[in-house]
Amino acid sequence: MKPTNHRTRSVLALPLAATLLFAACGSSDSDSSDTDSTVAGTEAEAAETTAAPAEEATESTEADSATTDAPAEETAETTAAPSDDDVSVASSDYLDSYSLADEEFGTMTTVTVDGDTRTIVTNALPDHETGDFPNAGNPNTISEQNNSYDFPAEPTFVGAAIEARTPGVAVNGVKFEPATAETVTCESGGTLRVEALQDIYDLGLDFNNAHVQPTGAYHYHGISELLADAYSTDDDLVHVGFAADGYLMYYSKSGAYSSGYSLATNTRSGTGCVGSSALKSVDVEIEGTTPDGTYTADWVWSDATGDLDECNGIEIDGEYAYVITDEFPYVSRCLNGEFTEEPPGGARPAGDDASQPGAVDGPPPGQGPPPGQGQPPANG
Repeated sequence: MKPTNHRTRSVLALPLAATLLFAACGSSDSDSSDTDSTVAGTEAEAAETTAAPAEEATESTEADSATTDAPAEETAETTAAPSDDDVSVASSDYLDSYSLADEEFGTMTTVTVDGDTRTIVTNALPDHETGDFPNAGNPNTISEQNNSYDFPAEPTFVGAAIEARTPGVAVNGVKFEPATAETVTCESGGTLRVEALQDIYDLGLDFNNAHVQPTGAYHYHGISELLADAYSTDDDLVHVGFAADGYLMYYSKSGAYSSGYSLATNTRSGTGCVGSSALKSVDVEIEGTTPDGTYTADWVWSDATGDLDECNGIEIDGEYAYVITDEFPYVSRCLNGEFTEEPPGGARPAGDDASQPGAVDGPPPGQGPPPGQGQPPANG
């Protein structure tokens, strides 16, 4: 049974001067990469994709993010939400400047809305219970961070479906990073990205669908029920976060919005396949196996199914928004608004080497298609 969250949270609406004073205490988020764990009980280290503006570690999106043409700008207009009779529109106390402090869990987050910019300064400690870390699948310990994000407060929809390493940050300051660094590469060509929420590889996730990076950064791969419960209102939609392009992130308590992704029907192909160093370089059988959601490339999106677009977005009461779902992709893997994905300070922190264990090189930030789109990868 998941633990319940019993404590008092202090939330203050802040004047601009006070929030700027708090922001001065926060600087750039150090680059982080995820150390995920074991295959058949073997512990593995890995780095996960991180987001800008808060994170820099990159991950490859070779075969599990196939190339695609950019969707038309009308995506948000043509993807219709369920009627108001089916789902109530969300209300939120976290649209303007606020400060969040939780004495029990040590959470300190300040959000300042100044003109067209929303600045989030946070120590990234979750304001709810977590699983035990380190654990058999994740050797890292949660620790306080020093993260700062600048997101648009007035988003602009462009409909380009651009990949985002960190698509957003929760209301409590904990980042969303749905993808992983673990891969399987085949001599015959192609690389499969391992999904965090699957049953084959133990990546040490807790009951919040979250785990910890080597830097101590706790982060979500899917919805945390404790997060949703903490910020729930009488409405069906819960405002749980801010996307990097400025649009809001919601969770539907009733599951009113369904993903447009489904498992591919063709079997996987690939020979001479080996797991990445994070998976201890074990041999992996891929050829002729059936897609079951273990790898990102197992999933394909179609506008003929589901309510949400390829970035898990939809128009709600005339405003585009993202919905976190209980099914793939869980959290948006791409964004349809304008955003800049670069680390705070504009440079990789000293000593951060993507060639070291636990880090995987990836494409330049802010480029690449969403998962399951375009031409099928060679091995999936």
